[in-house]
Amino acid sequence: MKGFFLYLSILIGILAIFQLIPSYGKSNPPIDKTKEIKAPKEVMAIFKRSCYDCHSNETKWPWYADVAPMKWAVRRDVVEGRKALNFSIWQDYSQQKKEKLKKSIYRSVILAMPLSQYLWLHPNAKLSKEDKKIIQNWASDGKGYIKMDIR
Repeated sequence: MKGFFLYLSILIGILAIFQLIPSYGKSNPPIDKTKEIKAPKEVMAIFKRSCYDCHSNETKWPWYADVAPMKWAVRRDVVEGRKALNFSIWQDYSQQKKEKLKKSIYRSVILAMPLSQYLWLHPNAKLSKEDKKIIQNWASDGKGYIKMDIR
């Protein structure tokens, strides 16, 4: 029994030390609604439910975003997500950048987004087939498809 408490104490000590290791800052930059993406109501509802936590300045930070080792992954995903696409500053993007991002969104909703590790704790963010179709229709400007360059 002594061995169990020794190992438990060591584990608690390691977890406590983990809390001291720095990570990305946890913040939500100021929001200017005039710069936010403008899309139909049903598209915005899907984006807000499934994408905004990582791809906007309106992240709802969960409690575990302050606890290592989860804070490292959560904060990294938000920083990288905002860097790739930030719906809060959509109007600041050039038209060319918006078109490129729309192609990426069109592809991502089928292949990769939302990330599977995000869905573990946010199952309501999962995109249904109908959600995907709505987003792809929006991203393709109503055509339902986007011509992709094959390399």
